[in-house]
Amino acid sequence: MTKYIIRRIIQAIPLLVLITILIFGLLKLSGDPFAAQMIDPNVSEEDMAYRRRAAGLDDPLPLQFIHWYLGDDWYQRDLRPNNDPCLADSTVVCAWGEFDGEVDTPGTRKGILRGDFGISLRFQRPVVEVIQDRLPNTLILASTALTTTILLGVAIGMLAALRPYSLFDNIVTTLSFVTFSMPIFLIALLAVFVFSVKFKEWGLPYLPTQGMYDPRGDRSLDELLIRLILPTFSLAAIQIAAYSRFIRASMLEAINSDYIRTARAKGLTNRRIVLVHAFKNASFPLITLVALDIPAYLGGAVVTETIFSWPGMGKLFIDSLTNLDPPILLAFTLLVAVSVVFFQLLADIVYAWVDPRVRYT
Repeated sequence: MTKYIIRRIIQAIPLLVLITILIFGLLKLSGDPFAAQMIDPNVSEEDMAYRRRAAGLDDPLPLQFIHWYLGDDWYQRDLRPNNDPCLADSTVVCAWGEFDGEVDTPGTRKGILRGDFGISLRFQRPVVEVIQDRLPNTLILASTALTTTILLGVAIGMLAALRPYSLFDNIVTTLSFVTFSMPIFLIALLAVFVFSVKFKEWGLPYLPTQGMYDPRGDRSLDELLIRLILPTFSLAAIQIAAYSRFIRASMLEAINSDYIRTARAKGLTNRRIVLVHAFKNASFPLITLVALDIPAYLGGAVVTETIFSWPGMGKLFIDSLTNLDPPILLAFTLLVAVSVVFFQLLADIVYAWVDPRVRYT
């Protein structure tokens, strides 16, 4: 098992590098991250040129990528304008600052391999600090949605499998197909329309739709739980439909297996047969689904957080994409890629724990 884990980690390194190269190239093709500042009348062309040189945007693309990985504190970068006449006089204060006789200036970034993801162009703060502010909010929403998905999806799937082709099973099947075929933004908008807009019109207690807390509230736990309801429902609805269908199919296959008939012949209780024997062998699809869903939740439910103004990773990604903040976008992409690889590896390990027949060498 140890050799298998080490081999998988080594195999994942080229994949992560390839992903970051592709994303880095796409972001560079998307435009100038300082373009939004050019409309500011207080920012001159000389200031813009200085900021571009200080950010390393005038460096060749391969060198920019190396600096992002390894840092640029070892690289001497000339921040002075080319052929600027004020360089002839060391007492002159130029647009880029007072000339002190230094020709080359070392960079300040340490690179992602040393835990430095750069400075956000939008927030003017280290990317790590920005992510640390937003990640806990996403973890609150993600853990709530994932727990709701697992509990309801497994329970509905097991009940449908124990009563196949019954009225309950038919209703669940119909609702699952309808829900699974709907885009998440439509589910979120319908939830807002019914539980917020219509409930308010009908004089019923309605649910808030924006943010984690009321700006005029006391930021209490009750306030947070109420505001979690709509985004959790929107995020979990489609996954509950998927989980219930997978669990139903796996449970039907397990219940009709020979070892289940043997367990019944031995006189085991139906509860023990279903929960201990059948469900354990039917949980393989659940392991795969959870392993795939966790990275998506950690990356931030982009649509859900944007609709409900939830200050998490998903909304941060959309805002950074709108304002073209490459350090944030690259860090976000790398976080999702690493979590996908990690949780897929964790799923393989759990497979071996659930089913002793699975062995890795």
